[in-house]
Amino acid sequence: MAREATIARTTNETSIQLSLSLDGEGKAELETGVPFLTHMLDLFAKHGQFDLRIEAKGDTHIDDHHTTEDIGICLGQAIKAALGDKKGIKRYGNAFVPMDDALAQVVIDLSNRPHFEFRGEFPSSKVGAFDVELVHEFLWKLALEARMNLHVIVHYGRNTHHMIEAVFKALGRALDEATMIDPRVKGVPSTKGML
Repeated sequence: MAREATIARTTNETSIQLSLSLDGEGKAELETGVPFLTHMLDLFAKHGQFDLRIEAKGDTHIDDHHTTEDIGICLGQAIKAALGDKKGIKRYGNAFVPMDDALAQVVIDLSNRPHFEFRGEFPSSKVGAFDVELVHEFLWKLALEARMNLHVIVHYGRNTHHMIEAVFKALGRALDEATMIDPRVKGVPSTKGML
């Protein structure tokens, strides 16, 4: 059974069509209207081996906030939908990724209990035209809508672009591990009998 989902979200601020396949080849077709976010989501898809398609239009003439936030919402909803009943998944994922001067770690539990923790400080408030505070906004909405524990630690770094890039690569790799089917797992990986 294909583990994929398509999400559509239209508000007065954004219009988003998003399709995700968890068992893909790392192919991305992205039109987000937010160039830096497009770059990061391309890395996420490639390193997670996800097929990801996004067509987003938003009020970027104001700023990138609504578009970035709503893409996080849609991607989280797609992850949750594509996982279905979660039978046979590993559930947990952990990835360290270096990017030149930066080292980031992402740890995931697909627990159905949303929680987000972020540890780290970026030296710059912007990368090009992109407001760096939107990284937190995107990740928090992603965790909330995917209903997962998401812990992000930026251990160190000097270049803000490198630090954020390490985060998105690690996010892809940790999510890939957590969503993998383990043939040893019977049912869902929880003593509760459900996730």
